[in-house]
Parts: sequence; C-alpha cells; structure tokens
Amino acid sequence: MSIDEVEVEHEHGPGMNIRSLPAKFVLTACAATMAELVYSGVRIVTYEQLRDSVLCKDEEGCFPLWKAVIGGMVAGGLGQFFASPADLIKVQMQMEGRRRLEGKPPRVHGISQAFMKILSEGGIRGLWAGWIPNVQRAALVSLGDLTTYDTVKQFLLRNTTLKDNSLCHGLSSICAGLVAASLGTPADVIKSRIMNQTRDKQGRGLQYKSTTDCLMKTIKKEGLVSLYKGFLPTWARMAPWSMTFWLTFEQLRKLTGVTSF
Repeated sequence: MSIDEVEVEHEHGPGMNIRSLPAKFVLTACAATMAELVYSGVRIVTYEQLRDSVLCKDEEGCFPLWKAVIGGMVAGGLGQFFASPADLIKVQMQMEGRRRLEGKPPRVHGISQAFMKILSEGGIRGLWAGWIPNVQRAALVSLGDLTTYDTVKQFLLRNTTLKDNSLCHGLSSICAGLVAASLGTPADVIKSRIMNQTRDKQGRGLQYKSTTDCLMKTIKKEGLVSLYKGFLPTWARMAPWSMTFWLTFEQLRKLTGVTSF
C-alpha cells in the first residue's frame, strides 16, 4: 500500500476522528524523512568536498575556522535549496495535523496531493516558496552543526588525549547541537512565519515582502526576545538529534571502511 493509499478518516464538524491521527503521523513523518535525506545528503557531501578539495586544509592538516565557516554555510544553504520543495510539503502536512486538532476539515490527504496543491496554486515557483529564509536558516544551522562539530572534534584530537572514538564524537556533537540551536532559532522563527503566510496565485507572500521585512516587523511588534521563542524546545530537539546523527554517521563510516569525518 502506498503512502497516499493510507486511509485518512475525518468528520466534517467540530469533532475529530481519532483514528486518523496515526495515518497523519505517518504521512508527516515520511515527508520529514524525505526532506531530511535530501538536506543532510547534499550538505555532508558538499562540506567534505569543500574541505578536502576546494578550500583545502593547511600544511599541518588543519582546517582553519574561517574556511570551516564558509564551508558549513555554503553546504547548509545548498542542501536546503535542493530540499526546499520537500520541506514545504512537510510544513503543509504539519499544518494539516493542527487543523484536525482544531476540528477543521482537511485540505490534503497525502504527500502527492500536497505536492499537487502547491503546484496548482503557485506553479513551479510555489515549490520554492520561502526558499530564501529556508536557505538562510539552513546556512546558520549548518554553521552551528557542521562547522562546530568538525572544529571541536579536530580541537579535541589535537589538544587532548582523546582518540577518534565515540566519546570524542559525543562531546563534539553536544557542542554542535547547542550552537546550532542558538544560531538557528531566530532564523527558524522568521522562516516559519514566511512559509505559513497567505500567498497570491503567483506564490508571492501577502504579509511579508522579504526576510528583512519579516524580521523588522517581528522585532517592532514583539521585540528581540520574540526571535528566541521556542529556543528550549529547539535545543531539546537538536541536541539528541545531533548526537544520534553524528554517532551513527561516524560508526557507519567506520563499518564501511570510510575514513572518519
């Protein structure tokens, strides 16, 4: 049975059929997984290519921080650009879950239907709606994640007695998760507001003209603190994800005979 054949029952009224929740969760999880596979795959490959073949390490085998910053931001931005359509579909599916909790009738019933809805309303351009804040946010998060992980790991290997093992990877990933959450939360707030705003038939936003416009309106109305709304939940999500990803990724590289990241 395909994803779009999963039965999604609903009621047209103030109530909600609880049996629809597992199916909707599966749809949202699949959309999120699809977006993450594209994003992480592109950014990891891009960063390694930049580090090893384009920007290159110095004569001592170290990758300077300024190069790591450039590499991390370029890799994250490029990865998110390719993943933007899948990320937009993920947001649509998440919004459907909220509508159901509010007792509203669903607008889409599956991933392909969400894709066709976005395409019919905004055309090809609509698939990249909000891509600029998406890319900006991803560049900051990747700066916090990729750059921090690589830099902290190399620092620990050069200046401590730690070996290239799970302990070193774990400590590096903890730092990466904290920095990623600190840099990514403001961009995440702006990205979500831009992606969820009402759009015209050409896919252009009706509430915010640009990322800067959204940023200025948010600060003016709610203050600087509003940019860090949801920091703790974001950190609570990023910290275990970062540790799980890097520990698993390093072990998979080891098992397949590939050198450590």
